[in-house]
Amino acid sequence: QVQLVVPMAVVFGPGAVPGDLPRPLPFRDVQEMEISVNLRTSVTARYEMRYRSTTAQEEAALAAGTAREADAALYPLQDTTLGSLTIYVVPETSSLLPQGINVYVGTHRSALVRAGGSLAALQARLREVTQVMSFTASSIAAALSDRVPDGQLSPDARRNLKSSLGYEITFSLLNPDPKSHTVDWDIEGAVNRYVKPVLDKLSLVANFSVDSQILYYAVLGVTPRYDKESSSFLLSAHSLPHVINPVEARLGSSAASLYPVLNFLLYVPERSHSPLYIQDKDGAPVSTNAFHSPRWGGIMVYNVEAPASPQASLPLHVDVDMARVMEVFLAQLRLLFGLSREEVPPEFLLESPGNEGLADWELDHLLWAHTVENIATVSTTLTSLAQLLDKIGNIVIKDDVASEVYRAVASVQSAVTELSLGHLHAAFQASKEAVTSSERAFFDPSLLHLLYFPDDQKFAIYIPLFLPMAVPILLSLAKIVRETRLRKKEPTKMD
Repeated sequence: QVQLVVPMAVVFGPGAVPGDLPRPLPFRDVQEMEISVNLRTSVTARYEMRYRSTTAQEEAALAAGTAREADAALYPLQDTTLGSLTIYVVPETSSLLPQGINVYVGTHRSALVRAGGSLAALQARLREVTQVMSFTASSIAAALSDRVPDGQLSPDARRNLKSSLGYEITFSLLNPDPKSHTVDWDIEGAVNRYVKPVLDKLSLVANFSVDSQILYYAVLGVTPRYDKESSSFLLSAHSLPHVINPVEARLGSSAASLYPVLNFLLYVPERSHSPLYIQDKDGAPVSTNAFHSPRWGGIMVYNVEAPASPQASLPLHVDVDMARVMEVFLAQLRLLFGLSREEVPPEFLLESPGNEGLADWELDHLLWAHTVENIATVSTTLTSLAQLLDKIGNIVIKDDVASEVYRAVASVQSAVTELSLGHLHAAFQASKEAVTSSERAFFDPSLLHLLYFPDDQKFAIYIPLFLPMAVPILLSLAKIVRETRLRKKEPTKMD
């Protein structure tokens, strides 16, 4: 049974304290929520709220002109521990928040909330904030998707990548028609400028490696449909799944990889199929001209402008606009990690994370989900190992394998304890160690079940070998015994 504890500070600005507070500030309050996964598994969410008034420095920061300025000024004054939240309550009439906006969520671990008049209205807003900034029932269910009964998960829940100790990201440029197009892309500069800041932030979650390749004569494997009205070629939504298999056969990156591979493909259509546009299910063109595949990656079609004169010499030189391409690929990367911002109430204003690619609270969102998933993974792995040992009675457990199992169990218990204390970072690190130890034990070569035979299999192998040899030996033994008995029965002669 896992308990997720979120330490929260609710800080009341001047004129924002509700009149119906149960006791004078400061005081503490605890709220719990049960997240039921299946009949045997449930997760308890516990919000430990500390209500207090602003300090003089915080008051000065809240006097800023805009919510963004106030958030930047408040950042050095707040608790920045992973998994913690600081919520500043401002008066209902405050001009910090724009008209119609009741909650401003910054890029760190804090939010500005309108008071709402009564404590009940404020607590309803606080619940919405915690659902956005920490974790939701659906994000925990997605992390435990292997244990959730079929039909209870939304289709998007299985889109997120499974928790792993590392990920490999491959950027591929597909040029199926090099005779017509010479394509240049500054992938190294684009990765350093756009991707590296995001991966630096995500380095807490896992290790990342990035590589790139250019593939010539690599086609999509699906023939697009020509549309006379627009004089262009169209790829419909139902044909998109058939694009991936032929392309993946050419990528060759996942074959030798220890970790999940994320593929981001930039496809420059051949001249005979240009321009090429992707349609959604309703037949409307997709604005980004790209699509993504759950737990696999994404593909973007990059159309090349036709030359002004038909006599233009081939191949045409194409310089790829990397800013436009990386904007799409980073959005797809966020989708694959379950960081989409679509399910936000309309009265919420979320600050853009800028070059970093994700806010601090979004990183916490990932860590909550991955910690819970790691604990469940270790539990499943060790249960499978125990069942294997029960099935094969004569299996030999080496000391190093046993120590890995003990270490995995101790690390899981440590992770669960740290979660119940509200220490998200320590809990995540312990859960990673538990996964490593349990995988080492489960995949140890000495535990390969093919090395151990059940008793009935041994009899089936050895009886045909030994029975032909045993029959004459047994008959000879029987004859010796019989002769010995006869000799004993013969009367001895007396002189």
